[in-house]
Amino acid sequence: MTLEHLGRGPLRRDELAAVVAGDIAPGSVVNLGIGLPTAVADHLPPESGVVLHTENGMLGMGPAAEGDDIDPDLVNAGKIPVTELPGASYFHQADSFAMIRGGHIDVCVLGAFQVSGGGDLANWHTGAADAIPAVGGAMDLATGARNVFVMMTLFTKDGAPKLVPECTYPLTGRACAGRVYTDHAVFHITPGGVTVTETFGTPVRELAARLEVPLLTGGG
Repeated sequence: MTLEHLGRGPLRRDELAAVVAGDIAPGSVVNLGIGLPTAVADHLPPESGVVLHTENGMLGMGPAAEGDDIDPDLVNAGKIPVTELPGASYFHQADSFAMIRGGHIDVCVLGAFQVSGGGDLANWHTGAADAIPAVGGAMDLATGARNVFVMMTLFTKDGAPKLVPECTYPLTGRACAGRVYTDHAVFHITPGGVTVTETFGTPVRELAARLEVPLLTGGG
């Protein structure tokens, strides 16, 4: 049964990050993409045993650094200063990508411009002539991670949906996204279709009216 939190939402960035963090299985090795996903690190309790991996060569990344804890040489993928947890290790970027391509990342959390109802992901280029492409490691993560979670706003600033029947932007990966976490709702992409598992501030019927993707309801 879909949970409709009508008195709560749309979610702020930190609230959405907490929802994503709560769905990561204890002990997972996780990579957080640039943008919204970086906030997830601040909502993982030590007892979760989650180990954060970075593309620039670190295992055991902690929450964002503040004040005297800031080390300019210690940053995440978004160039934000971060902390290190006990047992953290450092290695060459080539080794980091070998971990990704070798299937050793349990979960990656990526931002997106669009996600299709079939799980296709577009997050590196809008196709606009004046846009700056930013591939990074997203293509490796989309195909190499065991589970791909997407974290994004559900609508653009102009109100256009970002969960779409088919992506119109250049693809990062095909049929790779399994879950889509947004400020309005959480969606699970399954072989049977797109299931809404939770909504925040908006009933399912209103979301269905604004999206062209058919929505199923349930626990997913």
